[in-house]
Amino acid sequence: MRSIYVILRISFAVVWFVNGFYCKILGMIPRHEFIVAKILGFEYAQQLTLAIGLGEVIMGFWILSGYRAKFNAITQIVLVLLMNILEVILVPELLLWGSMNMLFAILFVILIFINEFIIAKRLQ
Repeated sequence: MRSIYVILRISFAVVWFVNGFYCKILGMIPRHEFIVAKILGFEYAQQLTLAIGLGEVIMGFWILSGYRAKFNAITQIVLVLLMNILEVILVPELLLWGSMNMLFAILFVILIFINEFIIAKRLQ
């Protein structure tokens, strides 16, 4: 059970690292900057995309640190749902899987919840 908890925690961190560093900071997936531009404005889209990417990288480190893990899980859940709801409503044409992105977001947050509030509790 402990190994499942650790593997999931590392997997969550990898998701945040990849989306933050590879997709946004390195700009390897331009669609991310287009999404930011359409939602927050074109003038500072590049800078905002970099800032969001940095925040996502920091989230990855926070996950790995284990510091305030339950608060971290709640923060991840709120951010993922908020980002995906906004994107599905405002820029569905720019999403990789369109409105299906919301399904993947929901599955992701369910896994975060299970890992931190069910599996972690059983490990205590």
